[in-house]
Amino acid sequence: MGALLTADGLLALATLSAMEIVLGIDNVVFIAILVGRLPEARRELARRIGLILALGIRILLLFAISWMMGLTAPLFTFGRGFSGRDLILLGGGLFLIFKATLEIYNKVEAGHHEQTAAAARAAFAWVIFQILLLDIVFSLDSVITAVGMVDDLGIMVTAMVIAMLVMLVSAGAVSRFIDSHPSLKILALAFLLLIGVMLVAEGMGTHIEKGYIYFAMAFSLLVELINMRYRRKQGAPARRAKKR
Repeated sequence: MGALLTADGLLALATLSAMEIVLGIDNVVFIAILVGRLPEARRELARRIGLILALGIRILLLFAISWMMGLTAPLFTFGRGFSGRDLILLGGGLFLIFKATLEIYNKVEAGHHEQTAAAARAAFAWVIFQILLLDIVFSLDSVITAVGMVDDLGIMVTAMVIAMLVMLVSAGAVSRFIDSHPSLKILALAFLLLIGVMLVAEGMGTHIEKGYIYFAMAFSLLVELINMRYRRKQGAPARRAKKR
C-alpha cells in the first residue's frame, strides 16, 4: 500500500482507473443488452451478478500474472503461431458476432412472446452464463492493459475495484436508457458486432487500435442523440395539432 500513497502511485491509480472504466464500456453495454431480455424484477440482480463476476475474474487473473503471460506463448502453428490468448479472443469474438447478429434479427424480424416462470428461470441462468463467458474475454484486455501500465499489484486491484464501482452505479442507468430507446438498442448491438470483429482480428494477429473503435462508437452515439432530439422536436408540433 506504500506505493499507492505516493504522488506517482496516485497518478498511476487515476490513469489506470480511467482506462479500466473506458475498457469496461463494452462490458456494460453487453450486460445491458442481455439483461434486457429478462423480466424487469430480475434485471438488477443479473446486472450486479454480471459485474461482480467481471471484477472477480479480473482480480483472479491479476493474481495469476505468470499464467496470464504464459497465454501469449504459441500453442500451435497454422500459417502463424496461435497462443491461448488468441484462441480466447477468437472464440469470444465469434460468440459476440453471433450473439449481436441474433439479437438484431430478434429485434427486427422476430415477434415478442411472453415467458413462463420456468422459461424465465432458465433464461436467467443462460444470461449469467453468457455474461461469464464474455467477462473472461473482456477481462483479458483489461488485465493486460493493467500489467502494461503499472507494476504494483495493489494499484492494479484498487483501480479495477474503482472502475467496477463506477460501472455498478452507472449500469442501471445505461440499461434503462438503452431499453427506453429502440434505435439506441440497435446501435448498441452494432457496437457489440464491431467489438466482436475487432476481437476476431486480434485473435488472427491483426492489431486494431481501440481508440478508433471507441471514437467510432462515440461519434455514432452523438449522431443518434442528435437524431433523437430532432425526432422529439418534430413530434411535438404533431402532438399539439392532434390536441387541437
